This record gives sequence, C-alpha cells and structure tokens, in this order.
Amino acid sequence: MTNNRLDLNEISLFVHVVRAGSFAEAARRLGMPSNTLSRRVQKLEQHLGVRLLQRSTRRLTLTGAGRSFHERCAEQVAALAEAASDLTAVSHEPSGNVRVAVPADFFDWFQLKWVREFLSTYRKVRLEFLLSDAVVDLIADGIDVALRAGKPGGSSMVTRQFAVSRGRLVASPRYLAERGVPAELEELSTHDCLTFPRTSALATWLLEGPQGACEIQVSGRFQADTAQALVKAAVAGLGIALLPDLLIAKALHEGMLVEVLPSYARNAVGIAFVYPSQRQLPRAVAAFVDFSWDRLGALGLVEYRA
Repeated sequence: MTNNRLDLNEISLFVHVVRAGSFAEAARRLGMPSNTLSRRVQKLEQHLGVRLLQRSTRRLTLTGAGRSFHERCAEQVAALAEAASDLTAVSHEPSGNVRVAVPADFFDWFQLKWVREFLSTYRKVRLEFLLSDAVVDLIADGIDVALRAGKPGGSSMVTRQFAVSRGRLVASPRYLAERGVPAELEELSTHDCLTFPRTSALATWLLEGPQGACEIQVSGRFQADTAQALVKAAVAGLGIALLPDLLIAKALHEGMLVEVLPSYARNAVGIAFVYPSQRQLPRAVAAFVDFSWDRLGALGLVEYRA
C-alpha cells in the first residue's frame, strides 16, 4: 500500500461502479463525468497498490483483490448511505432535547399551556428549562437558546431581537383610591414606591417623559429582590411600582393594576433569543423560537421587532 490515508469517497465510488456494471452507467447515476469517475477509481487503486478492476471495451471485471475488497466494503457503504438518509429524514422533523436558559420569572408570564401546546405539536421534542437570572455561558453549559433582555454580549453569539419591553408605572385601584392618583412626576416622592433593595434611603427611577430623559427619587416601606414579588406587592395595594410590560400585562388586562402617569416610562429594553451559532440550527430549536415568538406577539405582550 502506497498510502494509508484512503479517501472514503473513492471507496464509495468504486462500490457504485461495481453495482452499475460500468463507468458510464455509474457516472449517469451519480451525475458526474465518466472520465472523472474512472480517474477517482484509478487513484484508489494507486493508494491500495493493487488493481481492482480489469477494464475492457465491453465490460468491467473484478480482480480477485477487487472482489474481496468489494465484499468487505459494500455493506459498510450501504450502511453509511442508509444512515445519511435516515438523518436527512429526521432533520426535516423537529426532534431531540432543547435546553433553554430563561429568567427565573419566565413562567410567571410565559404560559405553561403554551408549553403543552408546543409539545403536543412537536412530539419528538423535549424541552429542558434552566431558570436563572444569571447570564449563563451557552457553550460551556450546553445551552441551545437563551432569552435575554438588554444588549446580549458575545460577538460569537447570534442574536435575534424580536421585541422590546418598556417599564411602566403601575398601582392597584385600591392604592390609588386611598392615596390619590399622582398628576405630576414630582408627586411620586410623596407616595409609597415599591423598589428593589438598596443601600441608600432613596431609589432613583430613570424615565423618559414628554420633555425627554428625567429622573425621580422615590422611597417606600416595601422592597423585594425579584420583579415578580414587586408585581404581587403592587396588586396587593402596597404602592406604586416601575415594572416591565411582560410582567404586568396580565394584571393590567384584568384590572388588578392600572397605569400611573402614562406619559412616563422606562426606556425600552430589547428582548432577544440568543444562539451559540446560526449555522445548522437544529430544527427543534428553530421551532421553539418561532412558536414562542408567535404566542407572545399574538397576545400583544411585546412589541414586535424583526
């Protein structure tokens, strides 16, 4: 043998020639020039250091070495072709496990009935959710897709921004009935405002208003370190909160919360799906992203952005 590094494609071509009975017929089936096919088989013979085929103007005949080589290779070549065919068929139907990294409060606004609907539609797909507000490493943690707000970092990541979510000032009708409805931004300083824990006595809310960017310092007697806790506190009538659209959409729709000072809001934050790579994106991942996009957009929970 003159070279141990064989080209598996050349072995496959040799098997095709034997099955077809001639270079011309094999070339026709494979859609390649006959002389190119002959040259590739000759190259294989040179690698092996033996003649595999006796060529004549009428027919091809296997040599003893060629017959033995064909018997040992034909089954493996057929198995590889079958495996490729099966994989191609499977790749057209979403299947497999999809690991999704999402914020801790994801299922507070992403309805589980949507998950049930997705799994009923794509019966060969399994969903695994990692619920955490920490920004995970998609590659190191084996994440297929992550949902992130803001500007996802990482130049190697593929970001598909599909929505924006604004922060709005909200309170319960009960609270406003008891404490009054603020008519000016400055009046928030006299209200109980629901904020995240802080080291200082006052919290600063950065907003966009009719005159552009502005800020107001607020305080209150209730603080919590998750947005969902602040939503529940606002619904319970504990004060005014500045919260993302996604988390308050249901409460606003049902009248448990109402918007306060609607001409003021926190700057819109982009919401995006992030993938490790756009190339060869598994169909199951693409199906989940498209499905989630459609459900959120249909309910108007987010503002669509292509």
